[in-house]
Amino acid sequence: MSTTTHYRACHLCEAICGLVIETDGEEILSIKGDKNDPLSRGHICPKAVALRDIHQDPDRLRKPVRKVTGADGSARWQEISWDEALDATAEALARSITAHGVHSVGVYLGNPSVHNYGMMTHQGNLFRHIRTNNRFSATSVDQLPHHLVGLWLYGHKLLLPIPDVDNTDYFLMLGANPLASNGSIWTVPDVRKRLQALQARGGKLVVVDPRRSETAQLADEHHFIRPGTDALFLAAILNTLFSENLANPGHLAPFTRGLDEVASSLAGFTPEYAEPHTGISADSIRGIARELAAAERAICYGRMGISTQAYGALCQWLSQLINIATGNLDKPGGSLFTTPAIDTVASNGPGGFGRHRSRVRSLPEFDRELPASALAEEIATPGEGQIRTLFTGAGNPVLSTPNGKQLDEALPSLDFMVSLDPYINETTRHADIILPPTSPLEHDHYDLTFHVLAMRNTTRYNPPVFDKPDGSLHDWEIFTALGRRLEQLLDLPQQPSASPAEIVDMGLRHGPWAERGLSLAKLRQHPSGLDLGPLQSQLPKRLASADKIIHCNTPEPMADLQRLRREFDQQGEYSLRLIGRRHVRSNNSWMHNYHRLVKGRDRCTLLMNPADMAELEISEGAPVTLSSRAGSVQVMAEASTDMMPGVVSLPHGYGHQRPGIRLTEASRRPGVSCNDVTDEQYLDALSGNAAVNGVAVTVTPLP
Repeated sequence: MSTTTHYRACHLCEAICGLVIETDGEEILSIKGDKNDPLSRGHICPKAVALRDIHQDPDRLRKPVRKVTGADGSARWQEISWDEALDATAEALARSITAHGVHSVGVYLGNPSVHNYGMMTHQGNLFRHIRTNNRFSATSVDQLPHHLVGLWLYGHKLLLPIPDVDNTDYFLMLGANPLASNGSIWTVPDVRKRLQALQARGGKLVVVDPRRSETAQLADEHHFIRPGTDALFLAAILNTLFSENLANPGHLAPFTRGLDEVASSLAGFTPEYAEPHTGISADSIRGIARELAAAERAICYGRMGISTQAYGALCQWLSQLINIATGNLDKPGGSLFTTPAIDTVASNGPGGFGRHRSRVRSLPEFDRELPASALAEEIATPGEGQIRTLFTGAGNPVLSTPNGKQLDEALPSLDFMVSLDPYINETTRHADIILPPTSPLEHDHYDLTFHVLAMRNTTRYNPPVFDKPDGSLHDWEIFTALGRRLEQLLDLPQQPSASPAEIVDMGLRHGPWAERGLSLAKLRQHPSGLDLGPLQSQLPKRLASADKIIHCNTPEPMADLQRLRREFDQQGEYSLRLIGRRHVRSNNSWMHNYHRLVKGRDRCTLLMNPADMAELEISEGAPVTLSSRAGSVQVMAEASTDMMPGVVSLPHGYGHQRPGIRLTEASRRPGVSCNDVTDEQYLDALSGNAAVNGVAVTVTPLP
């Protein structure tokens, strides 16, 4: 046996845990945590071991395939050469642009694209020639409100303050479950030990969530809250801070404006007003506000549960204002901005909002992307600008966007569809051509995104574990090859292109830590990564706004407070509301084809409070129909006192029962897709983000 040791950062979630991988030739012998990684400190979760399954998965495509329809109308997949696949794809794109205009091409990029730096550095090699208004991504079914509030308050879509969990005294957490997610818009490996350390030093963790999640079970205090009412809770916290003269921006005051105007706008949002809607007592709300104000170092942090709801942007704006009003922004132990080795804030534009709108529903763009909830209608609705050709990359929107069934029905009407993806899944089964990139372990790795979101400044680069197989292409090479062909077909000027590694080297040499001599060569000498130190205060210098001022009285969310008040002034009886949930072994639909991650008990069940089950005459383990305006699914009900009465929970990413997919393991445990029930019409009206949490549903027992 000839054992080789490799170092790697796991790319399967945001925690980017360091790994030590031992191989013998093409065989992976072991995957363990890298104790020398300064961020993860040897911690890994079960997903890391699945890297072996991904690399060896027989379902993973190794060569391009084209869909061929037989005389009987049946379809099959035929392997073709890269030249044939790339030529046919470029010709279809050029044909659509020439005949119907650039907006006839739609683009959807999924969540894994930000976990692979080649997709980020090189997608522009193709898309700079396709400046379509019809761009979509997983952002608008996830974290769009974070980016929008970063733009409004701090001047840039990527200026997202990070909770300094290792130094805080008080942590208020809403709609987040980092024990399952390993952090989200917050790269925080080994989060359980970090939260336990917070408690051990006398700090307090308070979790607000409609489910007593894994993180809530660890908390010192947990409060159930009705889905979709978090904005009322946050507004009542701020109301208390202002009305009791507890607000004190402290060091932020010289460059902060508009808090007085915010206070006036929130005058009616008292704890007493919030109580009957949220289900949290006025006394509890006041107590939390007072504890936040009294703590020397405190954090208010909200994630998926408060972003993907009808008031997502308002919730994120109010959360930031709480940190500002208590002086905990840009403060050790509060929320701080990172100083990443490659500063993507400096190298990317700030973003924009509402510069164009969708054709059918007039939904606003953000950062040149439209809300993913509009994708199906932009394909299905005739007229100028209709999507006729679709490019998907590392995405499965049939399972991951609202009313996936509607999109599933729209995709066959396209003139042409191409997918850059290693799998034939619920979305790519509709493609004419699938272009599979190399395995993750066959290319090098640098986390351009998650170092920007990390709770400590670190940097790490690793070469590939395995050589690139003959006859394969990296994703960045696919983008480059398609761009070159499109330049020739449309008679466009060619532009030079560096490799991803060269771009990283340039970013390191010209980044904020350049004085330390950072370069790719230096990182190769430190395969476990380099520690650049804790997050530091850096305002107002770090602000990207022209005047270096935080304008708290942002007009858009200030106006949205009126929508919030109108709805809840008229609120009547509450129906059952649906929320999602996350499991540590799962990260969206692409994690369900690996046995070691899906083995064990069925996790795709509908969690319900026993009192709701008794009222609806539903037995434990009985099949039920879960329905909404958009559709219905049949699923097994599971009783759980961890659920707030009136709330049901179904995980996302399942629904692998559709014909024509090539996902052997996932098909054995298909589950149902919660996005066959979520509603493409139910959005955050302010941002356009999907409201997949808080959907009104009914549950009925099956005979």
